[in-house]
Amino acid sequence: DTSTEGIYIIGSSDVLLEKNIFSRNNIERITGYYPAAVKIFNQSYRVTCQDNLVIDLPYSNGIWYDVGNVDGKFLNNWIEGVGIPNRKLDPRRPWPSDNGFFFEISKGAVCAGNVFVNCDQGIFVLNSSNVQIYNNTLINSTACIARNARTAANDAMFGWHSSTGPDVDKREGHVFVNNLLTGDSNYRRPLLFVWQPDSLCRQLPSPLVRQLDHNVYIRRSEKPASSLIVWSPAPGACCQVGFESLGELRRLFPQFSVSDRSYDNYSGPLFKSAELGNYQLLPTAPGAKSGMALSPDIRKLLGQTKKGGQYVGAYPPKLP
Repeated sequence: DTSTEGIYIIGSSDVLLEKNIFSRNNIERITGYYPAAVKIFNQSYRVTCQDNLVIDLPYSNGIWYDVGNVDGKFLNNWIEGVGIPNRKLDPRRPWPSDNGFFFEISKGAVCAGNVFVNCDQGIFVLNSSNVQIYNNTLINSTACIARNARTAANDAMFGWHSSTGPDVDKREGHVFVNNLLTGDSNYRRPLLFVWQPDSLCRQLPSPLVRQLDHNVYIRRSEKPASSLIVWSPAPGACCQVGFESLGELRRLFPQFSVSDRSYDNYSGPLFKSAELGNYQLLPTAPGAKSGMALSPDIRKLLGQTKKGGQYVGAYPPKLP
């Protein structure tokens, strides 16, 4: 029951936020301000958020690494009910939005092992570089990676913000691997939104991501209301394209999604018990074993002492 922020970290290094509950921030429903249950602000280094419960935040961001952060770690958190889920997407820009994990104008992060449920945008990476997104489960929660031309020179109000992060042409290098993205029969947003404005496309025609693979996309709807993935930069009108299938993405970008899997109008078994909030993927679910083996560094961050099987989503298989 907090106001603009629950916890505010500024200009700090080697911070650990662990096993906290963050709930009901911005109880006054303030507008014209950007609230967050946790704000990590202005050149903070190596801030780790792990094993936290971030819930019931319809008028607030969840955990926001905001400007100048370096080497953040966002691990094994549960994020549910952030923002207005299923808000209609504006393909021209990924805001206004409330976001579970928000990493803005910053350099380097690992987002792994988290569960996002019914969030406006579960993951939002904006004007940042080298964010590694591994083995997250997103339920009715768009993942968004974005950049625009905001700089210190063209931002009269908060120009110094942009000066603390990567230059415009360095806002790239992201990894999106082994994630499970699902939408129920009523979900009307894309599962993945990769965005930049068309005004930037001549200057920056290269993709924001350097690796996109071994993800599983599952939609329950027979006739989805949105494209599976909305992507830019891309050839065509407005430098943007909506992909209805992974095959369409591969035709334009053969270097991506080689081992991704997608399933539309899927009505079979999927989770152990979605009704009870257990989003562990069943071994018989489609694509359950299509993940890529994790590097030792990522396994260590996730607390995996043994080399496990290949899996997607936040729940590793039980090892003997």
